[in-house]
Amino acid sequence: MKGPISLAKRLYFWSTGYSYTNLGRLFLRLFIGLMLIQFGVRQMIHFDEVLPTFPDVLGFGREASLILMIAVEIIPGIFIMAGFLTRLMIIPPFVAMIVAEYYLLHDLVHTASYLISWQEPGYVPMFFLGIFFFLLLVGPGKISVDYFLSLHIIHTEDRSEEVELEEV
Repeated sequence: MKGPISLAKRLYFWSTGYSYTNLGRLFLRLFIGLMLIQFGVRQMIHFDEVLPTFPDVLGFGREASLILMIAVEIIPGIFIMAGFLTRLMIIPPFVAMIVAEYYLLHDLVHTASYLISWQEPGYVPMFFLGIFFFLLLVGPGKISVDYFLSLHIIHTEDRSEEVELEEV
């Protein structure tokens, strides 16, 4: 009887004790970057079909707003995937998703919030915002250009890695 209990304990400790935070951050960065890029590429491919329904944001005009949105999805998406200037590159799509959420909810203004189903497009920007906020808090992790660049800077300035990168 000691065998199954011992196995259960080991399995429990393995599932609760081991943490793959850097691998998890890499996965999340790759996932969110691919999602951003695929949205941007789709809008680029179907530019003429998307343009008539795209809102005029801040008076830029529909075409300029759509081009700006495509750039905000593709360029930061690449940077986020690489983990280069991650926290800085999250800001443009974060703001874009707040604006997208505003325009999506603006169209649903006459619908009670409890009647909005989970399939409504208004949930997509909220998912992105949650993931962006998480990445802003935790950073890119050790599997990123940011981390390796910071190591390079620390070593060229003869500073202590443990002190400078205490909680990475």
